[in-house]
Amino acid sequence: MTVTDIRAKASDTEKITINLGLIDLGQVDLLVQEGFYSNRTDLIRTAIRNQLLTHAEVIRQTVIRKSLVLGLQHYTRADLEAVRDAGQRLQIQVLGLASIAADVSPELALASIESISVLGAFQASNAVKAALAGRIH
Repeated sequence: MTVTDIRAKASDTEKITINLGLIDLGQVDLLVQEGFYSNRTDLIRTAIRNQLLTHAEVIRQTVIRKSLVLGLQHYTRADLEAVRDAGQRLQIQVLGLASIAADVSPELALASIESISVLGAFQASNAVKAALAGRIH
């Protein structure tokens, strides 16, 4: 695995913080100690994946109903210039990661993006995020 591969892999995750009661945390630690999981994070990831699998059909139907793009959606300066030049504006709806290239100006973003709804993570420059603040839902 190259350094580039490692960097790309690192950007595929988002850190979250959870609070657990002491008894729940103790039970997690017991399962780790007994070798069922390699660490707390492994157990938590497994539990979340199992819940997502349990609700997979509901997620699938909702993605279809809401017309969400599933996965990664990246917008380059050229993409947004083409939308603007065509006299159109995007309604970005993503379940996963939506990103806007670093060379996109706030003015171009405002001219080409009508709204943004992301379930997951949204990456853009601070200036673009500030310009679009009223359009992010």
